[in-house]
Amino acid sequence: MDTLFHTQTLLIIAAGAIATYFTRIGGYIFITRMKRIPPRAEAALNAVPAAVLTTLVAPAAVTGGFDVSLTMAIAFLIGLRIALLPMLAAGWIVVMILRPVIG
Repeated sequence: MDTLFHTQTLLIIAAGAIATYFTRIGGYIFITRMKRIPPRAEAALNAVPAAVLTTLVAPAAVTGGFDVSLTMAIAFLIGLRIALLPMLAAGWIVVMILRPVIG
């Protein structure tokens, strides 16, 4: 490895940043120019948080080991009763306790 940064890597990072920026700003401009949001589009936008959460949680639950899966189940049950931040703290505490015990 002769140089600290490879040109191809920097170009890929820059292209990803530009694509992300234009995707986000394009969606904002598109929505702000609409007089009203159609019901189907509103339903699709309402489904986005659940879809993103599923794509983040599902792989960890399947491949993370028994301690991670158990923690996610406990955090889910806690989340049914309390707010998001305390649920996150409780999940973190549970996984920190289970990792040395379960491995």
